[in-house]
Amino acid sequence: MDSLDLLAHPIRLRIVLAMGGARTLTTSQLCARIPEASKATVYRHIDRLTTGGILEVAEERRVRGAVERHYRLRQDRAAITPDTVSTLTPDDHRRAFTTAMTALLAEFTAYLDREGADPVADRVGFRQHSVWLSPAELEELIGCLRTAIAPKLANGPSPERTQYLLSPIHFPMEAPPSEAGA
Repeated sequence: MDSLDLLAHPIRLRIVLAMGGARTLTTSQLCARIPEASKATVYRHIDRLTTGGILEVAEERRVRGAVERHYRLRQDRAAITPDTVSTLTPDDHRRAFTTAMTALLAEFTAYLDREGADPVADRVGFRQHSVWLSPAELEELIGCLRTAIAPKLANGPSPERTQYLLSPIHFPMEAPPSEAGA
């Protein structure tokens, strides 16, 4: 199974998101992050991600006679390559986008349901802007976003850091003007 098939499921995507920042988590910790899914479901998806090479066992410990595994994300495998993106059909894009939005909605709902959630204090934002961009301006904007976000992806958990979910989304809202109409 390729990375797209592995990541194109809301539970598996949420597991990957939880593992960001080079952290290691146990299955129990991941189950606590995704309480609306049964433990069996989370275990099954962790197994698929491990078998597919997206997660790896970072450490094993004996706890009360059982083996507790700590998993780590293989960042090099948890991405969809540009070559893969270039082969996707519109239905593939629709499925991937639906998965991403489903995971985003589930994460936001889990945040709001958490004891003490405070969207104002936590600086929660979900603005949308309609902007007019030439192809060159779009490339510049994407480059600026990458420049701002990419260095932060290496941040690991620490006492002064909170894990945030960023979801830059951009797509044309209407067809570009045709050559004849320009």
